[in-house]
Amino acid sequence: MPLFMDVHKLGDAVGIDDVAKAHMADLQEQDKYDVKYLRYWVDEAQGTIFCLAEAPSADAPAIVDREADGLVGQEIFAV
Repeated sequence: MPLFMDVHKLGDAVGIDDVAKAHMADLQEQDKYDVKYLRYWVDEAQGTIFCLAEAPSADAPAIVDREADGLVGQEIFAV
């Protein structure tokens, strides 16, 4: 399965607890689209979140994000 890294640039500081809640929402939706979130990293001060996922396409994690929490990444990279 291909790996993708999506980058969420929120523009303001972000709390790790809020990111953890959003990640849990992603985990609840991921199976519908054959996505498996593996790990995420947060730059709290810059408001940037990086998510690593296995997915059948670059679009699949974006769909999960949209449905789970509305926080769709601005960039996605195949890794």
